[in-house]
Amino acid sequence: MATDTTAPRVGMMLYGVVPSDVEPTGSAQGVGSPPADVTTVTEDDLTALVSDVPLDRPLGRPDDLTAYQRLLDGTAAVAPVLPVRFGTVLRDAEAIRQLLADQHDMIAPLLDRLEGRVEYVVRGRYIEDAVLAEILDTDSDARQLREYIQGRPEQETTQQRMALGERINAAIEAMRQADTRTAVDRIGKVVEDLVVAEPTHDLDAVHLPVLVEQAHRAEFDAVLAELADGWSGRVEMRSLGPAAPYDFVNRLALARDD
Repeated sequence: MATDTTAPRVGMMLYGVVPSDVEPTGSAQGVGSPPADVTTVTEDDLTALVSDVPLDRPLGRPDDLTAYQRLLDGTAAVAPVLPVRFGTVLRDAEAIRQLLADQHDMIAPLLDRLEGRVEYVVRGRYIEDAVLAEILDTDSDARQLREYIQGRPEQETTQQRMALGERINAAIEAMRQADTRTAVDRIGKVVEDLVVAEPTHDLDAVHLPVLVEQAHRAEFDAVLAELADGWSGRVEMRSLGPAAPYDFVNRLALARDD
């Protein structure tokens, strides 16, 4: 019987690992168009969340990353989940079982540590008019540059505009560092762990992924509310989550090795 060599080769994408008593809902979907059904591969007390993917289509589209995050974040809301790097594809179920067996002594303790814990990302962004007024109020050189520039043509004030921009950027960086220290000091008392992440916008004030124990979610929310109230009119605060612990997998592994 002839073999259909035109059929796409298929592998298994590995999204994350959960305890073996966790099962995905029937509505769980993975990458692809249409989205692939998510199934499981179990070895001992570990279960991998997987879906079939054609090997002739590279992963990496925005929709693929969204599907990956949606599955893991939805799982994290109800069970401990150890994310696997996006785009990890193995040959078949047997290869995944072998991986779970080989890595069992590392994965199982990490899942135990993640029981009842999820990630949130605390973001704060400066309100531009408020922070500019704050800088001009405290920096006389910046204020003088601003006054000099006003009413003069742009081509005649290039150097002054550059100097003002540098002073404002430096001032925002100093404010960001001070405000981040304040947030770390307060939030650090009510979370399991936190990471000081790099800003992703010029007006970012705070960018902190945090690992929160669900039993202490109320305390975490209360501290965020206090920060937001104290910075009202100056910094817009928000938290994103719950999410899978993307920012803490390596930190937990290193802590275990120590």
